[in-house]
Order: sequence, then C-alpha cells, then structure tokens
Amino acid sequence: MQFSGKSVIITGAGKGIGKACAQLLSARGAEVIAISRTRSDLDSLKDEIGCRTIRVDLADPTAARAAMAEAGTCDFLVNSAGINVLESVLEMTEAGYEAVLGINLRAALITSQEFARRRIAAGEGGAIVNVTSIAGHRGFEDHLCYAASKAGLEGASRVLAKELGPHGIRVNCVAPTITLTELAAEAWSDPQKSGPMMVRHPINRFAVAEEVAGSVAMLLSDDSTMISGAVLPVDGGFLAV
Repeated sequence: MQFSGKSVIITGAGKGIGKACAQLLSARGAEVIAISRTRSDLDSLKDEIGCRTIRVDLADPTAARAAMAEAGTCDFLVNSAGINVLESVLEMTEAGYEAVLGINLRAALITSQEFARRRIAAGEGGAIVNVTSIAGHRGFEDHLCYAASKAGLEGASRVLAKELGPHGIRVNCVAPTITLTELAAEAWSDPQKSGPMMVRHPINRFAVAEEVAGSVAMLLSDDSTMISGAVLPVDGGFLAV
C-alpha cells in the first residue's frame, strides 16, 4: 500500500488517530495536508513529516469550507477530527450537543461535500474514510451525543457512497474500539470503568492509533477498490462476541 504521487487531506491531524494517519501515509509517499485547530500540533507535525498545514476550527462551517478550498483538489480525505463531552442522558446540555455534533458529524459532512465537489469537477475519482466508533454500535454511559454523532456519520457515509460511487469516489468508515489517545484517556482513565470494558475484547487489550491508521490506509489503497459503503470495526473482536 504505497501512495507516491497521491495527496490526502486529514482532519484532526494534530493528535491521536489523525496524527497516526498523517505519519503513516506520509511514510508511504503521500503528500499530506494536515488540518487541525491547534497551531503547535501542526507545527510539530510539519517539522516531523514536512506536510502542508491548515489551522481551522471545524466547528465553524464557513471556516471549514474555506479550509477545504485552501487544501484544494486532493486524491483522498480522512475525517478524523473528533471530540467528546462526557454527559449523561439527564445531564446533556445544548452546548455539549452542539460541540460534539458540530465537529464529529457536521464538519465531516462539509469536508466530504467540498472534497467531492472538487474531485468531480476534476473528473477524477477518489476515496474518503470517516473515523467513527464502536460507540455508534453499543451504548456506553455518558456517551449520548458522541454515540449519536458516530452512528449518524456511518449512516451519512452510506449515502455518500451511494451518491458518489458513480463518480468513482469510494466512501468507507473505520469504527475503532477504545484507542489509546488523549481523548480516550479522559473517558477511560478510571480502572473501574476500563476494566470491565477490557475483558469484553477477545484480544484483551485496547487499540493504539497506529493500528487504526493501518486500516485507514488499506481502505484508501488500490487493494480496496471494490469496497465502498462499508464500516470496518477495528476493535479486536469486540462487536463480534
């Protein structure tokens, strides 16, 4: 799975899964356009892999469209930007809902739309991979809005695959289990919470970001040219048992 001569836009590239995707795809020859809201993260990534960087808060729809215009026409898009606000059903706030759905779902739809418009105008195909979560398949405490955003993105990805397929654009999702990133550490740092979750994984551990990035690379590659509209669990068997 080599990507020499290809270009990829990666949202949320400053940390976690997005950063791991940027590192892996760059190492395999791709030109990376890294999008993040934190300048220091982008500067560090640029020093490491020599990527182009765009700083933007994707919660702002106008700014998100402007960032995609700056990124230009690229071969691939990876939507990895995501946040979580830990609120129970009874404690959910409008602010928490707007923050989580704005980044995890609306921003991904905007970036996908802008990516597709440019690829279609260029008369070329491409591929999109959206990073979702097993939280879109199972109910986890305090993950109400997060689960809604990830399940919504999977549903939207099927529509994207349906409508963009005739233009040669494939759209798939990866649905990781708990992945040891900064975001996950906040949600799963309590052993009383993480312990029961750990034993539900047949391989008896959580994922690391590099493992998710490898699955993203596979779905972008020419090894997956007949895969579209799929959700690939990267979960060590969690959803299978």
